[in-house]
Amino acid sequence: MKTMKLLGAAIALFVTSFALAQTAEERGLQIAKAAEQADLGFGSSTVELKMTLKNKNGQTSERFLITKTLELTEDGDKSLIVFNSPKDVKGTATLTFTHKVGSDDQWLYLPSIARVKRISSNNKSGPFVGSEFAYEDLSSQEVEKYAYKFLKEEGGLLYVEQDPVDPKSGYMRRIVAYNKDKGYRIEKTEFYDRKNALLKTLTYSDYRLYKNKFWRASTFNMVNHQSKKETLLEFRDYNFDANLSDGDFTQVALKRAGN
Repeated sequence: MKTMKLLGAAIALFVTSFALAQTAEERGLQIAKAAEQADLGFGSSTVELKMTLKNKNGQTSERFLITKTLELTEDGDKSLIVFNSPKDVKGTATLTFTHKVGSDDQWLYLPSIARVKRISSNNKSGPFVGSEFAYEDLSSQEVEKYAYKFLKEEGGLLYVEQDPVDPKSGYMRRIVAYNKDKGYRIEKTEFYDRKNALLKTLTYSDYRLYKNKFWRASTFNMVNHQSKKETLLEFRDYNFDANLSDGDFTQVALKRAGN
């Protein structure tokens, strides 16, 4: 029994020493990988949502859309966003191919001209259909897209600085708060512009657990501290049994979705 206690103490000391020996960069990367691992295996999903835009005077407007996502492990995920209403944006659709390395591929379908337009990598920091989300915010969370630095642990949250690898990113850095007790789900992200000034804060809330594994927030609230505008996304009824495939994420499918 005494030997077992000594062995246990030695293991605990080793684990503690290992944690202390980690650099801030190593621990930040470890947390990002843990978050990625916790969400692996969902395959594909669809979800309907309401987007509420609020200007600096508090006036609001609403849009309704659907998002489809296809999980890929060899590269980043694919997503398709289609606006269903109101009339002025109905049929507008965006297709995103996230890449682990290099710039993402994105296309925008505009029903008014019935054309698919490729979004230049120089324009990824531009606003997505008038919202406070940028086009680059639509990409999936891929570990390879950032350099990491662990900042602190506070109230069960792990704060990690993420510096975009892509020099064309609109952000200097992001600070992401991970909930280590809830599958490393993200609770909040702060976005800093290229001058390193706080630009936006995205808060995730009303989480639900799907398939006993996948955490999804029912509400995203993006606040732009510089423009004083907000965008609220309210998600409804995630479907993880859609069985989507590559054929659902092509430029042809993008144009078809908008008609």
